[in-house]
Amino acid sequence: MFSEQTTKPEAEAIMAYYALLYLSDNRQGASYNLTMDPLDYLTRIGYSGAIKPDAQTLRGLHLAHMRSVPFENLNIRLKRPILLTEEALWNKIIVQKRGVFCYELNGLFAWLLKRLGFDVTYLNARVYNREGRLGIDFDHLALLVQIPGQPGRWLADVGFGDSFQEPLGFEERGKHVQGLRSYRLEEGSDGFVTWQKNYDGTWERHYFFGLQPHKFPEEYEAACIYHQTSPDSSFTRGSIISQATPEGRVSLEDGRLIRTRDGQRTEQPIADSTEYNKLLKQYFDITFLEEQFQDDR
Repeated sequence: MFSEQTTKPEAEAIMAYYALLYLSDNRQGASYNLTMDPLDYLTRIGYSGAIKPDAQTLRGLHLAHMRSVPFENLNIRLKRPILLTEEALWNKIIVQKRGVFCYELNGLFAWLLKRLGFDVTYLNARVYNREGRLGIDFDHLALLVQIPGQPGRWLADVGFGDSFQEPLGFEERGKHVQGLRSYRLEEGSDGFVTWQKNYDGTWERHYFFGLQPHKFPEEYEAACIYHQTSPDSSFTRGSIISQATPEGRVSLEDGRLIRTRDGQRTEQPIADSTEYNKLLKQYFDITFLEEQFQDDR
């Protein structure tokens, strides 16, 4: 198993193994679309607004992405290895129209933003657990976005799940109100902490990040393997697929259908894998063979 004590060479060896496994077993019959056209990406997220590197476009892209591409870990639960190459991300998100998790979501979103003329910096974010402890380095990928030749910086993140739907401006002090929730960036001596005000009025820390630039995917691959294999990672302990909606959010998580509408949350137990797959198709337009998810439950 991969753990926090795994060395970089060990992690690279594991990654090489997963790459070979993917190529030999899982790529059979895969349809890789090597023509990566930004217009196909915009169609995938249902974005039809202006296409230029400015704040309005960034907000529109971010919101459209959050409401079109789910956050999910189903491949981890199905023991299908995750690769972070541009081609693999494109095939999964754009061609297969799947959801993915943070490295994939923000990795490909960064590709789109750069193609549209934005400056993008990959950030090392570490997520707070329920006890208030920080996760491993490169626990999460977040993005610093700037407009060339203009002042202003934004934190973009379409890969954290239930979080801000529009980017957060660093120059906007105080609360960032978005619908029934609010967000803030707390600056410290060595970085920033993201906070979310929940529907009940309580504030919750999400993650810490610094502004030092990093290389993607190279510096994130070991952490990506950790989250696919370690029993200490939340991604190996349960299944989730979740997407923002205009009214709130819809999720399938650990045998429950969870819907939030105008701040009100409802939960409904899922009887079996047949019902799960019906809900997966209904809410996320994703189809798995029933026996595939039956094996994982």
